[in-house]
Amino acid sequence: MKQIILVVGATGMLGEPVARQLEKDGYVVRVFARNIEKAKAKLGASFEYVRGDVEEPSSLEKAVKGCFGVHISLKGGPKAEAFDRIEHRGTVNISAVSSKLGVQRITYLSGASVSEENSWFPAAKAKLQAESAIQGSGVPYTIFRATHFMESLPLAVKGNRAFVIGRQPYPVHWLAAGDYARMVSKSFGLPAAANKRFFVYGPQSLTMMEALKKYCSIVHPKARVSTMPIWAMSLIGMVSFNPELRFIAELMGFFEKVRETGDPSEANRLLGAPTTTLDQWCSSRRKQA
Repeated sequence: MKQIILVVGATGMLGEPVARQLEKDGYVVRVFARNIEKAKAKLGASFEYVRGDVEEPSSLEKAVKGCFGVHISLKGGPKAEAFDRIEHRGTVNISAVSSKLGVQRITYLSGASVSEENSWFPAAKAKLQAESAIQGSGVPYTIFRATHFMESLPLAVKGNRAFVIGRQPYPVHWLAAGDYARMVSKSFGLPAAANKRFFVYGPQSLTMMEALKKYCSIVHPKARVSTMPIWAMSLIGMVSFNPELRFIAELMGFFEKVRETGDPSEANRLLGAPTTTLDQWCSSRRKQA
């Protein structure tokens, strides 16, 4: 029988590519979703679906039963309480149920800036605590501390304007979700990837401004790229009562202060280095548009 992998967060921007890659590689993919109808409309009929919530362990037990592995790609926030409740405590619940039901591997999307040093930021703290819960579960794990994803660049474009929020002086190795998904899928069948925490970086190092300009030049040539002060984004969020915008301002303030950390060489050696350049990714986006 084919091995079953449960994907928690399969309808998200970074969970969907993992679910599709796992299916492509021959796994039976079970999708855990609060709204099954919405998930089916997005992902199609080729997946198994189980309705539930990471805050409800009883629904998790039904989803995890019979699974070889579980992939966790949660999106908490935008407030600190929600990061703790979903990203941290949701992962605690998944880890506990996975241990109880004999899951053989947990994989988890963390972040390249997640560390004790950066735990002053609620999102980083929640991911660090989630990592700890997974490591303490007794289930073999593979944690992916991934850098900035190319898929985040379209979010900065509004009509014919594109904005970099804040100065964002540090270059990062932009990563394509497809490369990351391939690495996650490969890790499930690789004993050497068990109980590892991998840093995952793309092949090119560019500042946010450089990356956004390249993206716009290929995909949105009419868009004008400019900067917006962090305080201005925060003010827009306040006057519009939009917590997501306020969180974006806080996140960009965080990225102004932190650099990429860690060494991706072990991940590259065991799982195959990401190869998609930003030019290649942008060209594929242009063809899809």
